[in-house]
Amino acid sequence: MAAENGEEKLIAVARHIAKTLGHNESMADDILQIFTNFDDRFSREKLADKLTTAGQEEDPRALDHTLKSLERQISQYVAADHPIWSDSADSSAFLDCVDELISTVRGLSASSSSGAYLARAEDLLQQTMFRLGDEFRLLIERGGESFEPTRSYNNGNGELAEDNSNLLFDDSDEDDHDYSDNEIPVAQRLSNYDIIIDALPSGIINDLHEIAKRMVFSGFGKECSHVYSSFRREFLEESLSRLGLGKLSNEEVQKMQWQELEDEIDKWIKAANVSLRILFPSERRLCDRVFHRLGSVNDLSFMEVCRGAVVQILNFADAVAIGSRSPERLFKVLDLFETMRDLMPEFEFNFSDQYCLVLRNDALGIWKRLGEAIRGIFMELENLIRRDQAKAAVPNGGPHPITRYVMNYLRAACRSRESLEQVFEESVNVVPSKDSTLSSLSVQMAWIMELLETNLEVKAKIYGDPALCSVFLMNNGRYIVQKVKDSELGLLLGDDWIRKHTAKIKQYLLSYQRSSWNKLLVVLRADSSPVAANVGGKSMSMKDRIKAFNSQFEEIYKSQSQWIIFDEQLRNELRISLCNLVMPAYRNFIARFQNAPEVGRHADRYMKYTLEDIGTQINELFEGGKGSAGGRK
Repeated sequence: MAAENGEEKLIAVARHIAKTLGHNESMADDILQIFTNFDDRFSREKLADKLTTAGQEEDPRALDHTLKSLERQISQYVAADHPIWSDSADSSAFLDCVDELISTVRGLSASSSSGAYLARAEDLLQQTMFRLGDEFRLLIERGGESFEPTRSYNNGNGELAEDNSNLLFDDSDEDDHDYSDNEIPVAQRLSNYDIIIDALPSGIINDLHEIAKRMVFSGFGKECSHVYSSFRREFLEESLSRLGLGKLSNEEVQKMQWQELEDEIDKWIKAANVSLRILFPSERRLCDRVFHRLGSVNDLSFMEVCRGAVVQILNFADAVAIGSRSPERLFKVLDLFETMRDLMPEFEFNFSDQYCLVLRNDALGIWKRLGEAIRGIFMELENLIRRDQAKAAVPNGGPHPITRYVMNYLRAACRSRESLEQVFEESVNVVPSKDSTLSSLSVQMAWIMELLETNLEVKAKIYGDPALCSVFLMNNGRYIVQKVKDSELGLLLGDDWIRKHTAKIKQYLLSYQRSSWNKLLVVLRADSSPVAANVGGKSMSMKDRIKAFNSQFEEIYKSQSQWIIFDEQLRNELRISLCNLVMPAYRNFIARFQNAPEVGRHADRYMKYTLEDIGTQINELFEGGKGSAGGRK
């Protein structure tokens, strides 16, 4: 029986070849002659009545015999209670039967008088395809369970080398292990993404391809694709879960506390990079091998495998993009924006076919929405500055908290200057600039600086003392210029902006001197008479003038030794300026005072401060109360 079945199968194969290649009578006849010369079993008598050449009809008895033979052979495989592909001989024989059945169905489909036989053949073909689909699924499952994924990487010679180490996931806790020099933690080994994972053994991939080829040729490509994509989709879902990326709804993302959301963004960045640079290219490669030269089924299967994971990745980024515009979110949103930007070429490369067009477009749209979110965060920063009302004066005229916040914020933001420039170049809502050479980001930064300066000028009016008002503006102006000069802000705002605002600080200094020291200098410089002088419309004697000086200088020292000039260089510059302003005038006054007739030999009795005392106490100003008050002992 086995020999008879073997001969029958051999003849069936020869018949299939002749039918496939014999497009006309002459060609079929030549093929028959070749088989006859090769083996006596391939006699023309045995084969000729089996062939259907162009324009001929099959003999009903031969068709019935062929179908019964196929039904007998195939039914034993379809009904088998064990995997057919557990035995290579069984799988090879089964595929031969499948090939003959496919050929028979095609031949019958071309005939106009073989309806009943065609129905029988198609019913048998459907049963066969169902079993092939089961075998396809079993092969994928068996391959995934028994195979340790390998990575392939470029070895420098344009070839792919392999390494059997799992580099994507590490469920162990590094803190629980002491690694020797040769035992490097898995997480540390993933230093780049130039790897491809082979998730199934090569032999199983080849078997899957042979099954897929026959299912697609028989019109069961969608069923085959469904089986394949269902299993591989589960693999990607598990991979994302192991990378820490959960399935979060839009509402869940919006309700998260910011610190928790920051952690999720970090996980997202890792998962997105691994997915786009390793997992998806690996799935593309596997699809290309399983569905090699099988047309659109390849692209459709790949899209079905990856769509869920891509949507999961994009949905999280989108939820962040449409969320709160709180300024504190800028830096993590920038991380998302930069990651999406860097991954856009991967989206274009991995999802280049027509079925994946919607995924590419969605990725591009969400990347742009992240840019919109960044611009929205800067608008919220502007609103924060406007809403920061002048409630209470900063003690001693130091830098205002809003100044520190805004400048440190912008300084940190400008570390991502290239990304921000990209974001603002796409914006049409930036305040127009008189200088067309400035970038959109430069204009944005200059606008925020202007808002901050306006806000500070309003806050300065809270101080009742004009001198302290000037000190406040001096401090804040100096703080702003310093932060601009030692960061990317300096490149954005330019040297002209820095020079202009440095000049403003000097104006505040002069304003301080006028409001604080002019009255005292008038007392010292009034010299219309060696006996009496007119000060502020009043006639004052030399004794009255030194008393007035002592009182005013003591008052200035008492208050301004509590004031703060936070910048040491500015503080020293201001003290030197005051010494140069006050000490020469005081020296001249003392000389006149000692020679005044009304004072006589008792000048020391009225002089509370020596020239050195004046210099010492000026150099104790603006320390925030650290100086030691006093005068001539």
